[in-house]
Amino acid sequence: MRPGSTEPPAPRIRYGEFLSAVRVKQRLVSYNEVHTRSLDHGGNAAPALRLIDLHRLLTPYVSVRFLEQARAVVPLALFLALFQIAALRSSVIEGEEIAFGMLAVMLGLMFFMDGVKYGLMPFSENIGFKLPDRSPTAAVLAFAFLLGGIATFAEPAIGALRAAGAGLDPARTPWLHLLLTRYPGRLVLAVGTGVGAAVVLGMLRFIYGWRMKTLVIAVLLPCLAASVYAGLDPRLAPILGLAWDCGAITTGPVTVPLVLALGIGVSAAAGRQDNPLSGFGIVTLASLFPATAVILVAAGLVAEVPDPALLPAIVGADGALAWWDRTPVAEILASLRAIAPLILLLWLAQRFVLGEKLARRQVVVYGVVMAVLGMSLFNVGLTIGLTPLGEQAGKVVPSAFHAVNGGAPLYPYPFGVSLTLLFAATIGYGATVAEPALSAMGVTVENLTNGAFPRPLLIRSVAVGVALGTALGVAKIIFQWPMLPLLLGAYTVALVGTVLSLDEYVSLAWDSAGVTTGPVTVPLVLALGIGLSKAVGAMEGFGILAMASAGPIISVLAVGLWIRRRSDART
Repeated sequence: MRPGSTEPPAPRIRYGEFLSAVRVKQRLVSYNEVHTRSLDHGGNAAPALRLIDLHRLLTPYVSVRFLEQARAVVPLALFLALFQIAALRSSVIEGEEIAFGMLAVMLGLMFFMDGVKYGLMPFSENIGFKLPDRSPTAAVLAFAFLLGGIATFAEPAIGALRAAGAGLDPARTPWLHLLLTRYPGRLVLAVGTGVGAAVVLGMLRFIYGWRMKTLVIAVLLPCLAASVYAGLDPRLAPILGLAWDCGAITTGPVTVPLVLALGIGVSAAAGRQDNPLSGFGIVTLASLFPATAVILVAAGLVAEVPDPALLPAIVGADGALAWWDRTPVAEILASLRAIAPLILLLWLAQRFVLGEKLARRQVVVYGVVMAVLGMSLFNVGLTIGLTPLGEQAGKVVPSAFHAVNGGAPLYPYPFGVSLTLLFAATIGYGATVAEPALSAMGVTVENLTNGAFPRPLLIRSVAVGVALGTALGVAKIIFQWPMLPLLLGAYTVALVGTVLSLDEYVSLAWDSAGVTTGPVTVPLVLALGIGLSKAVGAMEGFGILAMASAGPIISVLAVGLWIRRRSDART
């Protein structure tokens, strides 16, 4: 892109996708030629497209996208099942139903990502590159706030929060249970508001050229202060893990690309696109602000309801809906409620703010339909596949070192605990390596740093950080450690590394935490934590995602400092 140009860069296409597109185009051309010849010679329309023709046209296109989701889902699910069978000597209950749920998850994510690509991204990219030039800064910031907040409702993993709260004991964690079962709307609204505020601050950073290091410190310190306030209050302490887990849930496949498209446009309009890593940093803020917002909402709830036991019981508070009660129509309507506000916002901005009509309407409609269908399938798979598998693993894993259901532990306590922590670290490492967003991020970083930070090194460093963080989060549940010391310890180390690192590596390290928590990992880890907490008698099972997000920040900062020292030694 030329310096000062506001035109979006050409999309980068992988070689495999290019070949698939070429084959599809060749087959379409061949079919059109046959169709034309039949009209020329016979004057009648060509016969309908045969099934074999549809297979040849669609298989190359669909297989690439389905395999991408399968690489992220199948190895993780197989590892959970094999570990449960081989190491814990326990069979997977309702395995056929869980397998069907996993298939629904993969198909749902394939459709959903395709829908986001064709139904949402054209809007966001066009608005991102034209809105800053045609509207005042206040209008851009207002749109950024709405986009960040509304995109949160469309995140596939956000629906896992309600299921995670259904199994909590209201006698031990009354306000946490109340927030997740009676007032989940407040929780989601707090998360959305936090993401919206984070996006606004990210836009201001692009406009005024603020250093990412300064911004991270300025945001992190109040967030930790709010955490200290909550951690020292017995009523709010159980909510602390949930608050920081919400920061990981928000950085998913909807929020990140839409917000980044707007941020790149604002950066280009401000003339600051020359910094190779200027696009990084928004994901960082979007993961910190929701934690503070949830703590504030929880504090307000404690003041509003001094004793949750006095509230009347509500129907459905003791458990989530069974999968057979979640009819296809209900799932589609729920998906529409999540996606429709985002589509409406993007269309209104393009039609009335930019004054442009909707181009390629059929393609956009196709994208919206695919996004709704994909989210519906994903929710079905979440209910009957991901959540049950995670809960089963969480309930069975403690049998390695703990007496479960009256039975004796399978292994001696030190070995059983070590095996459990190794299991948690393996899940974190494997899920991270299989994350498509991290691989794409690694290619970008390698190109922008001229090979100083190669893609394999980034992937390994992030995966190691997630593995250690996941193991630490599981240890927190097993040993029933309080969340506050873990947060303060992890983020103090991250803060020191931030002060010592270059601004570019600060943006990269803090953003790397967001790409590791995808729509498959989040509900699976949440269910694993809840099941584990029930088995060992812990009050709640949140905090694994929070530690899994802090780990890669530290590991990437450490690798960045090592690269810098090695570079200085060479010169």
